[in-house]
Amino acid sequence: MSPTTQSGTKRTAVGTVISDKMDKTVVVEIHRLTRHPLYGKVLRRTTKLKAHDEPNECRTGDRVEITECRPLSKSKQWRVSEVIARAK
Repeated sequence: MSPTTQSGTKRTAVGTVISDKMDKTVVVEIHRLTRHPLYGKVLRRTTKLKAHDEPNECRTGDRVEITECRPLSKSKQWRVSEVIARAK
């Protein structure tokens, strides 16, 4: 997920939209690299987060930045802050 945290600021993350089928909600996939604690091998980890997209402007394949916010539903605590790159 690689969110950045600072005192008094919200966490942000950059990922790719993998689903836009819901109304005002997109599923964002975030990739990160971690090291195995014992063997040291670099592992790819993937996190899928639901994010609020009020104007329904995000499409599958878009690269977006999401920001943490108050809980909007049972599984939605992130909001799309900006679209970095559009899908081709």
